[in-house]
Amino acid sequence: MARWRDLPDELDPQMREFAELLRRVVDRAGLDVGAVADRTGYSRTAWEKYLDGRLLAPRGAVVALAEATGTPSADLVAVWTSADRAWSTARLRQERTVDDARVVRARAAGAFGPPPRPAAGAGPRPRPAPPAGGAGRRARTRRPVRYLAAAAGVLVLAAGAFLLTHAVVPGRTAGASGPPSPSARTSPALPPGVRCAGVGCTGKDAERMGCTGDLVTTARSAVVGTAVVEVRYSETCGAAWGRITGAVPGDVVRVTVGAHEETGTLTGTGETIVYTPMIAVRDPEGARACAVLASGARGCTG
Repeated sequence: MARWRDLPDELDPQMREFAELLRRVVDRAGLDVGAVADRTGYSRTAWEKYLDGRLLAPRGAVVALAEATGTPSADLVAVWTSADRAWSTARLRQERTVDDARVVRARAAGAFGPPPRPAAGAGPRPRPAPPAGGAGRRARTRRPVRYLAAAAGVLVLAAGAFLLTHAVVPGRTAGASGPPSPSARTSPALPPGVRCAGVGCTGKDAERMGCTGDLVTTARSAVVGTAVVEVRYSETCGAAWGRITGAVPGDVVRVTVGAHEETGTLTGTGETIVYTPMIAVRDPEGARACAVLASGARGCTG
């Protein structure tokens, strides 16, 4: 019996290359899926999906596998980055396909209303005959007058728009554009695989946003019962989050920055790590993590 299942035929080439690389790393280390789960803190079910190409492993899982097998993390992360782009593109394409299908079904169900139909028996409207004699000449004379009036109206509107957009206000010269608004400022370039920085990371998953691995450190930690609670901080992402290692189902971790709080709870079995979403913070000293364990033990960092 083969050790690995055949990868899906429709799998993107970059995803296929990455899944095959993960399999080679596991084989070279002489591990089975259960041992990989124990050493990395990710569940056996998750690793089965990663190794079968059914789900892209998060960056944190890739770095954890590298540490568990003695493989240079940079080698795995480089291939993961290409696979991550392919995975994101495939997901976007799938979402668009689903949206298009929904629109088609909605139209078929009449959600947008029936198309307009001409009145029964209605045909092309006949053009009225020009008035005879002098009445026709008087109508032709009025047309240029109407055209001139319309053109004059357009010029008045254009002049008004020019005055509004180029008006001189106190502290500003005519034509000056003024300083850009804060929302218009572009964010600094982020390393490959990193998807957020600062306030853009608040409320988001650190692994999915690429803020873990080599980009994260433990700013504070404390032992609570049989677990360890930590403040994890990524300077690159400008964000912190709470984490419990050695967790069991029912354990809760909270991270607080000022009045903002994020919470994470371990609900499934087979995993020993639970963490919160991120909160933007410039200095990790401003973040505090607390654990409330299912055993009743409580404790905080700092």
